[in-house]
Amino acid sequence: MADSPIHHKLAAILHADAVAYSRHMARDPEGTVRRISASRALFNAAATEREGRVVNSVGDAILAEFPSVLEAVRCAVDVQRALAERNAAL
Repeated sequence: MADSPIHHKLAAILHADAVAYSRHMARDPEGTVRRISASRALFNAAATEREGRVVNSVGDAILAEFPSVLEAVRCAVDVQRALAERNAAL
């Protein structure tokens, strides 16, 4: 068997989920799905802007990959700020 070269890829992984998702789903499933969908769109845009990509999303959880830890942290901060602004009126 010929030796094949080993390729390494460094990546930062970011996992995010919504606080009290199950409780919100029990109280208002339609509204919760609507808000989670809007939050997921916001997260996807922020990840793309920071050179990341969403690997998977299920329910309220999102898993994203970034080329560096710095970009993952910047994405997380961007999302937190945007969600705080959006939710300030709630």
